[in-house]
Amino acid sequence: MSATIEQVEAGQAAYTKWTLAVYDFIVLGVSNRFVWKCPTQRLVDHYNKYVTANHLDVGVGTGYFLDRCRFPSATQRVALMDLNSDTLEFASQRIARYKPETYRRNVLEPISLDAEKFDSVGINYLLHCVPGSMESKSTTLDHLMGVMKSNAVLFGSTLLQGGAPMSCFAKCLMDAYNKRGIFSNQHDDLEGLTRALCKRLRDVSVEIVGCAALFSVRV
Repeated sequence: MSATIEQVEAGQAAYTKWTLAVYDFIVLGVSNRFVWKCPTQRLVDHYNKYVTANHLDVGVGTGYFLDRCRFPSATQRVALMDLNSDTLEFASQRIARYKPETYRRNVLEPISLDAEKFDSVGINYLLHCVPGSMESKSTTLDHLMGVMKSNAVLFGSTLLQGGAPMSCFAKCLMDAYNKRGIFSNQHDDLEGLTRALCKRLRDVSVEIVGCAALFSVRV
C-alpha cells in the first residue's frame, strides 16, 4: 500500500508552531517515559553512539536531540531535512549555533541534493509517521542511501504495533493517533522493520525498548 498525497500531508500537518512549543513536554517528557516506555535519555544515548561530525537529521521535530547530543568533534556539519517548514524553522533556530543546512524534502520521493554526502543520517521517530505499509515506507531508506557516503551509518527509532510490549493505554493512544493520521503504523512490526533494513543495508542492529525499536545500519 503506497501513500496518497493527503496521507503524506496529514502525517506532518500536526507539527505546527503551537504544537512544537509543547512537543518536548508532552512527547519527550510524558509519552516517552510513561506511555511508550522508551525514556528520552535512551534516545539521546542512541544519538551519542552514532552521530558523526557530518550529520543529516530527517524528520527533525523540535531539534531536541541535536541540541542535546554530543558530537564527536568541535567542528561539525549539521543538516536538517523535513517536509514541514515549521519544524525546519523551529529546529534550525534551536541549533543555530551549528549553522545548519536546511532542506525541505518528501522522503517518499527521490532526494536530490547539490551538496556533499553525509557520514551519518538520523531518522528518529520518523517511520511511524510515514504513511503506507512498512514495505512501501521503507523506500525512504533507498532515497536516503543516495545522500550517504560509503560506510555511513543510518540510525533512528520508530514505534511499533507488533513485536514490542504495549500497554492497553499505549495501544489506545496509538490507535487514536492513527485515526487522526498523525501516525501510520497500524501494521508496523519488528519482523517487517528488520526485513526492510536487512534487505538494503548491512551491520543491522535492532533493539526493543518499550514500544520503540532503536536501530542502526551501514551503507
